[in-house]
Amino acid sequence: MNDTITVPDSAGAKRTKKENAESGFLAPAALAKNLQAVLVDLTALHLVGKQAHWNIVGPNFRDLHLNLDEVVDIARASADDIAERMRALHATPDARPAVVAEQTSLPEFPQGEVLTHDAIDLMTAAIEKTVGTMRTVHDEVDDADATSADILHAILEKLEQQAWFISAETRTPKQR
Repeated sequence: MNDTITVPDSAGAKRTKKENAESGFLAPAALAKNLQAVLVDLTALHLVGKQAHWNIVGPNFRDLHLNLDEVVDIARASADDIAERMRALHATPDARPAVVAEQTSLPEFPQGEVLTHDAIDLMTAAIEKTVGTMRTVHDEVDDADATSADILHAILEKLEQQAWFISAETRTPKQR
């Protein structure tokens, strides 16, 4: 097994050639780059969520196991929404494994079994990193294309809710 990852040439979002039937708004390079960053983190979140789903053990296993599937479903569907938005704007999304591995901002999830309480913290951090990427690029995306920003808003709402759901499992109330 190779321990290194080689990123393919031409990694990352690119603009497509305009075809005969295509017209409309063309994503500026910065918009394509920002949406690519979101796509990469959503794809990584999907993979991290499945890794956690398969390998958690411990207290409250079933609830977390099922909740992780919700996160995975949101990440996967949202990545598809972002990639399809990119294509609609004549940009080409790139979520090949080597590209995702090289470009994601998410921390690596540990291999092997993970205690549910540790997985809660790790998954919350992964969701918050993904949300952080979206919030970092939001204003530039909004300036370039309000429709793409609206897509980000919907994803943010769902992921922030999931971070709350998952993190609440191990939180304790503040003492008054």
